[in-house]
Amino acid sequence: MKTPAELFSLKGKVAVVIGGTGELCGAIAEGFAAAGAMVVIAGRDEAKAKVRLERIFSAGGRAEFFACEATSKSGLQKLCTDVVAKFGKADILVNGAGVNSPTPFFDISEEEFDRIMAVNVKSVLFGCQIFGRHMVGRGSGSIINVGSEAALCPLSRIFTYSASKAALHSLSKNLAREWGTAGVRVNTLVPGFFPAEQNRKVLNPDRIKNILAKTPMNRFGEAHELVGAALLLASDAAGSFITGAEIVVDGGFDAMSI
Repeated sequence: MKTPAELFSLKGKVAVVIGGTGELCGAIAEGFAAAGAMVVIAGRDEAKAKVRLERIFSAGGRAEFFACEATSKSGLQKLCTDVVAKFGKADILVNGAGVNSPTPFFDISEEEFDRIMAVNVKSVLFGCQIFGRHMVGRGSGSIINVGSEAALCPLSRIFTYSASKAALHSLSKNLAREWGTAGVRVNTLVPGFFPAEQNRKVLNPDRIKNILAKTPMNRFGEAHELVGAALLLASDAAGSFITGAEIVVDGGFDAMSI
């Protein structure tokens, strides 16, 4: 029987974290590196990536930045090709790119709708197509799509975001079914309210008060509190029979009504 440390170990794994330059997925990238993975931080902001890489290096981890536009299928194909060429494989994929907006419903423009759907849904679809093909070909892999509380119970003021994340959740379950016997697991990590940059844009004092009133733990989450759940889904031993799941990390928000 494996020890807990062995269950959650990612030693020998190559993990690609799309959106790893952000706060939440950046913390996940650090956690994967601490668990022994070679981590590829993929995103657009090299300056943010550099800060995250330095944190990983200072802790003795291994990581590298690959520039990538998540909404570009050719860009994601290049990312996969480059990662496999350099490291021989991709064992874990985190699809974490995301964008939000508090635009009132009647004011949502076609341009804004298309942009949010492109980042939150199309990028995930392309990432799953490209890296999923590689993983299915190898007969193993773990894909973690970063969903949202807004997909479970639609939240006011973020109409397009809620719809986009609901689509992501559905896509993840469909792929889990599709690849159930192919050795590739697909799960959704569901953060509640965390201090992500995209969330700050839609928060005001009244909204914060309402959120905390519906959160049994009466606080926002901290980025590092997503790492344990991500490790569970990424690791072969701990998460070997978990697919099609929605792992909620929200301080009890989803369990609360009145």
